[in-house]
Amino acid sequence: MNTYSPKICVIIGVVAFASITTLIMGDKMMKSEFDKDIEKLFADSENISGNVYTSNQIKDLPIPVQRYFNYTLKENQAYVSYARLQHSGDFKASKNWASIEGEEYFAMQKPGFVWLGKVPFFSAKDVYIDGTGNLKVKLLSLIKIVDAKGSETDQGELLRWLGEAPLFPTALLPSENLQWEPIDNNSAKVIFTDKNQTIEGVFCFNEEGQITQFKTKRYKDNTLENFTGYCGDYRTVDGMKVPFYLEAIWNLESGDLSYAKFKIDRIEYNIPSKF
Repeated sequence: MNTYSPKICVIIGVVAFASITTLIMGDKMMKSEFDKDIEKLFADSENISGNVYTSNQIKDLPIPVQRYFNYTLKENQAYVSYARLQHSGDFKASKNWASIEGEEYFAMQKPGFVWLGKVPFFSAKDVYIDGTGNLKVKLLSLIKIVDAKGSETDQGELLRWLGEAPLFPTALLPSENLQWEPIDNNSAKVIFTDKNQTIEGVFCFNEEGQITQFKTKRYKDNTLENFTGYCGDYRTVDGMKVPFYLEAIWNLESGDLSYAKFKIDRIEYNIPSKF
């Protein structure tokens, strides 16, 4: 046994070195791709912060939507052009919850986002840029597990941007691409168009004016399923009241499946660069 132990130690050392090197390479490749996506996201979308909100813009909107803007925005609030955030939370990759850390970048004038999330052993990059969505999941930042793309992914990613828009409230103001339709005193339908793709959903509001839910039909793989996004823990940032808690739930025939619970640790506006 003693005769072979040095050789075994060498083999173990070589394997360990190769594994660590592979992990480092994979992480660098993922980071490089992530950085390029962020650069493109910001380069493609113009600065619109010269625009300001006035209450006259919402006088014809459904009552709960007016209540929301009166709650979340102040008069002459500058439009958000870009947003960036860091978050913690929990993610259900299979049957079990795992701690997750991530960062996300948004553009408004040309709707888009780039998100990178990491759980133990896995990393995921979610993107919507110039009308195209893509979700990649990798094992150890190197081995590709998921590479979703196509029209269903485009729809799902644009819906993610719209569902997370309470993080940058001026993006929900009426425009040629966004219209509101009344439902009742606590909900309203939103219709949004980007790159010849039109999506819609229902935002729910409480009496205070906070958005509490976003309900829509979103593709899960190739199947259109009911989806609900929850918002909560509103705080004031740069004069706007925005949620610091987000939760994503599939409302399936077999029951509700919550798969993401994000807690915003830091959010900043109109800084078109990476953290």
